[in-house]
Amino acid sequence: MSADRIAVAKTYKIYIGGKFLRSESGRYFTLKDKKNNVIANICRSSRKDFRNSVVAARGAQLSWAGASAYLHGQILYRIAEILEGRREQFVAELVLQGIALRTAEKEVNQSIDRLIYYAGWSDKYQQVFSAVNPVSSSHFNFSVLEPTGVVAIISPDDSNLLGLVSNIAAAIVGGNACIVLASETKPLCAVSFAEVLHASDVPDGVVNILTGFRSELTEFFASHMDVNAIIYCDGGKAAAKTIQVLAADNIKRVIARNRVDWSGDAASPYLIRDTQEVKTTWHPIGT
Repeated sequence: MSADRIAVAKTYKIYIGGKFLRSESGRYFTLKDKKNNVIANICRSSRKDFRNSVVAARGAQLSWAGASAYLHGQILYRIAEILEGRREQFVAELVLQGIALRTAEKEVNQSIDRLIYYAGWSDKYQQVFSAVNPVSSSHFNFSVLEPTGVVAIISPDDSNLLGLVSNIAAAIVGGNACIVLASETKPLCAVSFAEVLHASDVPDGVVNILTGFRSELTEFFASHMDVNAIIYCDGGKAAAKTIQVLAADNIKRVIARNRVDWSGDAASPYLIRDTQEVKTTWHPIGT
């Protein structure tokens, strides 16, 4: 092979409604390594792409929420199985993006384990967080959790696989559908993870993954009226204030996950609880 041959860079597409698409705008940006070599072409998602993702998520959320906890756990376990089978690819992509080999291997291993962890919680978090409440009347009073609905996630920029997996797994195991904005500087693993989701049994639209610039897309994530909650990782005070103000228009739940140690802190059922609503039911006793 000629030494001066220019390699064909792969174009990593976005993932909406179970389909791999180019951005409707046709825009993309080039991802480069430390030596300024082009690694890949990355789609630069637009507002229209985000709106299409919300439509797909909303269409999938109700049936996904209605599936059994057992099925949710089985599907998360299946995702882990496929990720295990493609472990070397994800390690290589992390290394390509500047992560040391040992660190990359550890992150991929933890991502697989994190999926198993949340699969195990699928039929248990209800028992932990639900309650039978004492009341001073002839009623039974129950509080149970229900999914919030459609969750927008701005994933961490520094933990581009483990942070992404932790946020997605915790959201969908509780019956939510999500739209995820991948790491801006290290997006490769996010799009490859979409391929893992596509090969698993996750219904189309339950997880939608976009790539692009936070500065362009954060406003849309926070302001869309059919998004029920937004999770944002990292970001400064200015971005946090913007999200809080825009989310107030439809009383959207805002969940900040700043300075999280994704290798440890994110293994918690409270991440599931973050995207759940409490429903209280009164049931009369006797006649």
